[in-house]
Amino acid sequence: MSGANILRSPHPDVDIPDLPLVPFVLGRVSEFPDHPAIICGVSGKTYTYAQLDDAVKHVAAGLHAHGIRKGDVVGIVSPNLPDFPVVFYATVLIGAIASTVNPIATAEEIGVQFADSEAVLIVTIPELFEKCTAAAQLARTVREIVVFGEADGATPYRELFAHGNTPPVVEIDPATDVAALPYSSGTSGIPKGVMLTHRNLVANLQQMQAVNEVIDSTSRVLGVMPFFHIYGMVVVMGGALRQGACIVSMPRFDLERMLQLLQDHKIRMANIVPPILVALAKHPVVTNYDLSQLKYLFSGAAPLGTELASACQERLGLTVRQGYGLTETSPVTHFHPMDDRRVVLDSVGPAAPNTECRLVDPATGEECAPGERGELWMRGPQLMKGYFNKPEATAACMTHDGWFKTGDVAVVDELGWYKIVDRVKELIKYKGMQVAPAELEALLLGHPAVADVAVIPVPDPDAGEIPKAFVVARAPLTADEVMAFVAARVSSYKKVRQVEFVDTIPKSPSGKILRRLLVEQERRRALPSSL
Repeated sequence: MSGANILRSPHPDVDIPDLPLVPFVLGRVSEFPDHPAIICGVSGKTYTYAQLDDAVKHVAAGLHAHGIRKGDVVGIVSPNLPDFPVVFYATVLIGAIASTVNPIATAEEIGVQFADSEAVLIVTIPELFEKCTAAAQLARTVREIVVFGEADGATPYRELFAHGNTPPVVEIDPATDVAALPYSSGTSGIPKGVMLTHRNLVANLQQMQAVNEVIDSTSRVLGVMPFFHIYGMVVVMGGALRQGACIVSMPRFDLERMLQLLQDHKIRMANIVPPILVALAKHPVVTNYDLSQLKYLFSGAAPLGTELASACQERLGLTVRQGYGLTETSPVTHFHPMDDRRVVLDSVGPAAPNTECRLVDPATGEECAPGERGELWMRGPQLMKGYFNKPEATAACMTHDGWFKTGDVAVVDELGWYKIVDRVKELIKYKGMQVAPAELEALLLGHPAVADVAVIPVPDPDAGEIPKAFVVARAPLTADEVMAFVAARVSSYKKVRQVEFVDTIPKSPSGKILRRLLVEQERRRALPSSL
């Protein structure tokens, strides 16, 4: 490939420390030992930095005493609790691999992940012990289940603290040794374990910190994004602890509790997803709380439209920024500089430091001309080692010279700022013309009577596919009004041609619209009924 088509980050490269993850994240504990590191927003349980560091060492020693060795996989099935980072970093400290699991997954889904990851020890909460036991029986690799608290047949978490606080020193090669094994969302295929090395995660934390230094050891940040998800794991948990900030964690999302925590803890910055932004921009209860200390909202995991971002900024008098990334990229590849006034709200910003990009026509494999849409390919130190035990899947998305095919369609402007316009597989083909569902969703979220929306392709004998909108209304609204609103603002081939009103839009825990569920629902409806 010609180097002329490689788009480098406008930011200067940053040095990536040659350190394992835990010394990098917790290496500054002596600077603020008595500062709170994490506070549970429900129970009030708190770890100071000194206590967190000590707990990590105790649990690391305990895991080793329970047979965990370098390269073993420890599964963490838990909501956002103060002990989540303890177990995560304790696992990684002794060279084992932390594989985080969505706690609302079914026993069968968890069992598939346990089996695929070859997990040998699980840490969970008492309420999920039975489900994890069933999952472990399906997987047949799990030797022990530890619970925060107690459950019949489980090892109490406190037992891990009974072996001192001097874990064995394990030699770790940051460039090749895997630290975390999160699983991709599964919205576009069978979930796969993503091998993230110590260097991948250290690099991404360094890349973010070099550009956006909006938190420090005096800051409190909101921990509402699930720690099992790459966004919560790295951007929130890792990013805050590296800077000495205090995480105010939420075991599950609740709008009024979140608003109360934002107010009471005078939180300055919150990492969220577009559905939470919708609530902040439109829900009447927001006005009952004093959010004057909140200065920054950073949105990720799903596309954010200009209308929604602007509405939130205007209502709350703060700065909304967004970024882009994937589990496979640790996760961040692009993000808005917080204080850059050139921001285009519906873009995801320029590439992170040390990151290269290309835009490629997914049909032909040819480089796209400036201004053309193409599949975003990226290369950088945050790119995964590969998929666990899936060399064919790895080869399908990673080229021999280190480029990762994101599967997302993007366009870049003259300043090097990127806009994600859709997924390659989610583009609607209307009479051969490409229609991006995300574009129509962003547009419809600007309608005052629309609370939420998802757009999918529906088969049509004449056009091939037509756009259908599933709309959650917040005020009286008709299908004709929805279609007219879009028609007045887009090219004729992009018009929404079917509308269905629903109570909720199916989404993953990270906020991504689960379009495949809606597509499958439509497919079932189209099948002839049995006689």
